[in-house]
Amino acid sequence: MFALFSRKWEARRAYLWLTAAQSAAFALIFTVDMVYQVQVVGLTPLQLVLVGTTLEVTIFLFEVPTGVVADVYSRRLSILIGLALIGLGFILQGAIPTFAAVLAAQLLWGIGYTFTSGATQAWITDEVGESQVGPVFLRGSQIGNLVGIAASVVAIGIGSAILNLPILLGGALFIVLAAGLVLVMPEQHFHPRPTSERSSWHQMSDTLRAGLRLVRGRRILLAILGIGLFYGLYSEGLDRLNTKHLLESFTLPEVGGLQPVVWIGAIGLIGQFLSAGVLRLTEKRLDMTTGRPLARALLGVNVVLVGGLIGFALAGSFVMAVLFRWLITISRALIEPVYATWINQHIDSSVRATVISMSSQVDAFGQMVGGPPVGVFGERFGIRAALAASAAILSPVVALTAVILRRGTQP
Repeated sequence: MFALFSRKWEARRAYLWLTAAQSAAFALIFTVDMVYQVQVVGLTPLQLVLVGTTLEVTIFLFEVPTGVVADVYSRRLSILIGLALIGLGFILQGAIPTFAAVLAAQLLWGIGYTFTSGATQAWITDEVGESQVGPVFLRGSQIGNLVGIAASVVAIGIGSAILNLPILLGGALFIVLAAGLVLVMPEQHFHPRPTSERSSWHQMSDTLRAGLRLVRGRRILLAILGIGLFYGLYSEGLDRLNTKHLLESFTLPEVGGLQPVVWIGAIGLIGQFLSAGVLRLTEKRLDMTTGRPLARALLGVNVVLVGGLIGFALAGSFVMAVLFRWLITISRALIEPVYATWINQHIDSSVRATVISMSSQVDAFGQMVGGPPVGVFGERFGIRAALAASAAILSPVVALTAVILRRGTQP
């Protein structure tokens, strides 16, 4: 056992373990989290909305500053800090069932997430190289899906007895992961600024300005960030309303007296299995080293996602709704590694974490702006109309991706 942690691992191995452990922790937590917030903490609908808003505002405010920290000081250090903060946040949420504690947990989780989001992608890209990182992202997504499935099953079993225990275990796993990575996580290709150049906010602001100049100077990067904005604008409506749509717009099949929570859980698990299989197939078939195949793949997946959203909104039966829900799940699983690889190919290493953080900030801004209007629209015109509106909000990504393909994928 000591030999396992006696020396630094190869970067690809460390990244895959990081991805697997994070997926397990998040699956443990999120399988029971909403039930915990409603049944144990007793949050009202307004409080539930405020919890989500607190998280997104925190991410929006801290994404770029923490990304600059990763570019100026250390990507590895930024990731370790982020994992520890995420773990502390969820331990707080699971241990103290109050609205104030849940809000405080969102702050810790949000700040921790921003320390990891840009830094993780920038770290592994620098360590393995831009031409090799695409397959690593795909394999990480595949492993994450499989581990998440197993952890979700475990969470259902544990949560049936003690509802908050999976949340506490997930938070603890983040802490253990951070401690383990201290020993084995390499960082060989990142060169921090000399101490004399990083002792003030001036250097950090220089890095931020360099990132902004890069984005302004590359039309394709602006277009890619624009696509990220629409991903944020549409996603909050879907994430908040899809379960309500399945439960309230249809009559669940009467099979073995299964409760609604079992149906929703089973639909989610099968969706993860299907996503893992499609990711494996994509890993073998898609060229992840050049921009044009990535852009074509993203265009196709975006078309499928928009069509899946429309079908899900208008489905006339529970079976059709579930089939479209799985199509949406698979599409979203594919978009993540393809989009991450595509944007990394157009960013200079010196500002990589900063620009990736800008992308995450754009997504958070989109969720903050897009979620409430879709919710209000749903209150007035119904869930189906709100989901159809989410599809309409997402549809410009098809045109943006097509324009990039037509004009070429280089800056």
